[in-house]
Amino acid sequence: MQSERPLSPFPFGAERHNSGMPDPLANQPALSVAELTAQIKGLVEESFPSVWVTGEVSNFARPASGHCYFTLKDQHAQIRAVIWKGSASRMRFDLTDGLEILCHGRLDLYAPRGSYQIVIDQAQPKGVGSLELALRQLKEKLAAEGLFDADRKRPLPSFPRRVGFVTSPTGAAIRDFLEVARRRWSGSQILVIPTRVQGEGAAEEIAAAVRLANQIRPPLDVLVVGRGGGSIEDLWCFNEAAVIRAVAASQIPTVSAVGHEIDVTLCDLAADVRALTPSEAAERVVPSGDEFTSRVRTLSTRLHGAARRAVQVRSERVDGLAQRRPLARPYSLIQDHAARLDELQLAANRSIHRKLEHYRGLLRAAAGRLQSLSPLAVLARGYSITQDGRGQVVRDASRLKPGDRIGIRFATGKTEAIVD
Repeated sequence: MQSERPLSPFPFGAERHNSGMPDPLANQPALSVAELTAQIKGLVEESFPSVWVTGEVSNFARPASGHCYFTLKDQHAQIRAVIWKGSASRMRFDLTDGLEILCHGRLDLYAPRGSYQIVIDQAQPKGVGSLELALRQLKEKLAAEGLFDADRKRPLPSFPRRVGFVTSPTGAAIRDFLEVARRRWSGSQILVIPTRVQGEGAAEEIAAAVRLANQIRPPLDVLVVGRGGGSIEDLWCFNEAAVIRAVAASQIPTVSAVGHEIDVTLCDLAADVRALTPSEAAERVVPSGDEFTSRVRTLSTRLHGAARRAVQVRSERVDGLAQRRPLARPYSLIQDHAARLDELQLAANRSIHRKLEHYRGLLRAAAGRLQSLSPLAVLARGYSITQDGRGQVVRDASRLKPGDRIGIRFATGKTEAIVD
């Protein structure tokens, strides 16, 4: 049995040197991990200074620093990705897990972890434009807050006296609006609230102008927000959340007149009324003098016709009432009632006489019965009534004693006697 080889007390390289193999340190010095990582970092960054990559966003995170960290992956591989705060602030859409993007950047090796990553400076959704995606995301967010609800919409006044227009004072929109408004109606005062309607910072200026319009005294009756047509980039400020919230919070009924007929912005959805163009906004806000005059004429004609018909109907009713007996022969009605009253009086008298005769007969019968039972009738037949001194009728002679005074009543008269 072969014995086990004892462990060498020398490093592997020293053992090889002792065994006759060449020493690598003799020709090339050993690198530290940091040095090796730095060389790899240099090679990677030099080889890939600019690269376009497409992949799916996964494990997205955006801490308070504002930097974006996520994994860019496909079916077979993945790579860490980072978008620094400055580049992230210029992106118009939000990154979310599962979103497939096309991005541009450079490769970088992160030395503390020894891992490489792509530092992205541009990104756009794959298959859809970044502005379109940003618009879709913001629309869903604001719709969830109820800023586009139909029950929030308010009607425009029919005859506004003061109209405000938030727009550029040098643009074609205000010229078109004023031209149409002047042609339609001269009774409205139009106040222009100047602001930029394109470029960086325009959204904040428009929102501030809307808030300022709500503070004007005397208050405005209608507020128009708009500009002429342009590309989606030119109109983008009317899709910013600041403008949408300002328009939705306006106490004045608002009209959005942004771009041409085919242009639809989120400002259109938040406003009470959407006009296809600034010219149509003037048609919606300012009444037409010709239409108003025609309407007044029509109403006047209808009013006179209704008045004539009402007078005719009432005249016919008066004529009909005049032909009726109470108005045609008023005294005949009185005579009829007088005759009826006489008939009732005669009937009442007859009824009273009949009642009296009836009660007289009853009274005579009762008097006859009473007379037949009266003690005076008995006395008339020769009887008398004897009463003692107390006026009590004496029915038994034994009750009397000699010397008692008694009274004797006859049919006619009475006398007194003393018992003997």
